[in-house]
Amino acid sequence: MNTKTAFLRIMAEQTEMALATSVSNIPNVRIVNFYFDPSENILYFSSFKDNDKVKEIEENPSIAFTTIPHTGNQHVKAKGLAKRSSKTIFDMAAHFIAKVPDYKKTIDYAGESLILFEVRFDTAIVIKDLATISSLRL
Repeated sequence: MNTKTAFLRIMAEQTEMALATSVSNIPNVRIVNFYFDPSENILYFSSFKDNDKVKEIEENPSIAFTTIPHTGNQHVKAKGLAKRSSKTIFDMAAHFIAKVPDYKKTIDYAGESLILFEVRFDTAIVIKDLATISSLRL
């Protein structure tokens, strides 16, 4: 399996990522659900409007993330820039719900309070196993 195929499979199958932000040299990491759009090479995640990560991203849009495998070691990690998306969680709801069916409850309950973010990155590290680690230019 080539690196691009592994990347796309991992991004489609894994539902959570650890998202790291940093403001004034103070790092912060949290787990969020995400959707990666392969046609746009954009990763999407949402946050409640009053969440600390919103303020942190507005102050410093540089982020890092790693997907979280639920079995095995396969995962993707990258650094990129996050910004508020011009789309809303309602625009992307079908994608999030297809990936994480319970996300429908979150959208139904709190959709108006959610901000959609997009992350753009041009290089990812794809870890297929502990001996197979590749860099992928998107």
